Amino acid sequence: MESVRFNFPAPEIDQSVDELRKEVRAFLDEERRSGGFVPVTDCWCAGVDPAFSRKLGRQGWIGVTWPRQYGGRELSALHRYVITEELLVAGAPVHAHWIADRQSGPLILATGTEDMKRNILPRIAAGECFVALGLSEPESGSDLASVRTRAHRVEGGWEITGTKLWSSGAQHCQYMTVLARTGERDPNRRHEGLTQFLVPLDSPGVTVRGIRDMSGVEHFNESHFEKVFVPDDAVLGQVGEGWKQITSELALERSGPERFLSTFVALERALQQGAAAMTGHQAAVVGSIIARIRALRAMSLGVAALLGQGHSPEVEAALVKDLGTRLEQDIIERLREFWPVRMKQGYGDELQYLLSDSLLRQPSFTLRGGTNEVLKGIIARGMGLR
Repeated sequence: MESVRFNFPAPEIDQSVDELRKEVRAFLDEERRSGGFVPVTDCWCAGVDPAFSRKLGRQGWIGVTWPRQYGGRELSALHRYVITEELLVAGAPVHAHWIADRQSGPLILATGTEDMKRNILPRIAAGECFVALGLSEPESGSDLASVRTRAHRVEGGWEITGTKLWSSGAQHCQYMTVLARTGERDPNRRHEGLTQFLVPLDSPGVTVRGIRDMSGVEHFNESHFEKVFVPDDAVLGQVGEGWKQITSELALERSGPERFLSTFVALERALQQGAAAMTGHQAAVVGSIIARIRALRAMSLGVAALLGQGHSPEVEAALVKDLGTRLEQDIIERLREFWPVRMKQGYGDELQYLLSDSLLRQPSFTLRGGTNEVLKGIIARGMGLR
């Protein structure tokens, strides 16, 4: 068998990217000092603050790669990357706009109507419009080809019925991108007959029910659609092309720094608090974690470079997510060896708060965005092993 080469090209980072990083970092430092936000782990899923998203919109830091006519700044994927990285490292509350900026906005830009682009994208870029993902379902999970939500043609459009799970943040969103079956279900051609729709969540027949996780946060929802009507122009792309669109979106979803920096803020606080008193063993453990972060960052930047060149690096993105989410979990497990977690509400130590919060969230890291078992299958297929 021929050897398989993964492609993680090192991008060229110009001075404007570094200048933008300094600008974002200074803004976040000032926000922390002034009480603009309290750092949290897993901030891109748990940190919900629409007002903070609007602040970022006023800074011009959402949708930065989009055309100016749609509210963007026409910057590169690397400019967006450093904004993303700094927000994650700071533990800033960015969940409200995260999906729309990362995934739904680019989907609308690529497949939406001109009306969607002109009316929705500028609101997303301003931090005033949020979008949830309607992909996974009960009894489907990572197997998106098995979705049961159906869209039937009716006069003037479509009628959607079904239930979506893992629709994180839907209670704060104005829209959801819904993957539905529009063709006949064929067990031998499971990826065909799927279509994506942009559905306003205030439509009659939509019910969003919050599900509280064990950390006490309701960012995870069950969203039900009962004969929800959408017009023909709610279709994203072409009818029946949903699977092709989804595979491109997943490269955006799986490869970013949020897949290995969700618990970085806890690691940083641990080093600030205890670096001076570390033993040799502790220093070696922390050194190995930092080495893994550096390697994953290089891989993630490589995927960002490929996306900026118009490629769809699905296998490389799956590899980043598999390795990155396991690292996020490992960071907390290793830190617990040195700073035992005291699960007590109201405990005043910031590190203890970050560690205990991370401990409650870490089981989901290797599930969301596709389980690691599914990702390994994608990687194996890319290597020609299945």
